[in-house]
Amino acid sequence: MVLALAFLIGCVCGLRSMTGPALVCWGAHFGWLQLDGSKLGFLHNNISLAVFTLLALGELVADKLPFIPSRITPGPLVVRFLFGAVCGVAFCVSSGAAWLLGAILGGIGAVAGAYAGYHLRYRLTTASGLPDIVVALVEDVVAIGGGLLIVSRF
Repeated sequence: MVLALAFLIGCVCGLRSMTGPALVCWGAHFGWLQLDGSKLGFLHNNISLAVFTLLALGELVADKLPFIPSRITPGPLVVRFLFGAVCGVAFCVSSGAAWLLGAILGGIGAVAGAYAGYHLRYRLTTASGLPDIVVALVEDVVAIGGGLLIVSRF
């Protein structure tokens, strides 16, 4: 089960790169994830919680700006992969599962989420005529709500 959740939190990072780490910090804050004593223990402090939450909120705004590069270009995709991998590791560390599998699955989930989100958003805006802002806001709700549901499963 934890490996499936590692993949899914990676998918959240593919949709919104900073939402996954912010939710992992919140999960540690609420005691859902046990990261203390590990190399990821820094995610369970108030500074990390504030920084990643602010970055996630900033990304929600920045995503709607026309000059922001596509999530599937190399730079943003690598960042999403890395954050997905770290979030996957956090899940595995918390549950005592193999961290390497969590890193791989979280990273793959981030790439899958990035491509799925990009193509779904493109198709919904071009085929249906929905305004991009509407689709982007629905994507925000899916990333935050889905991520919160995933993190709270611990």
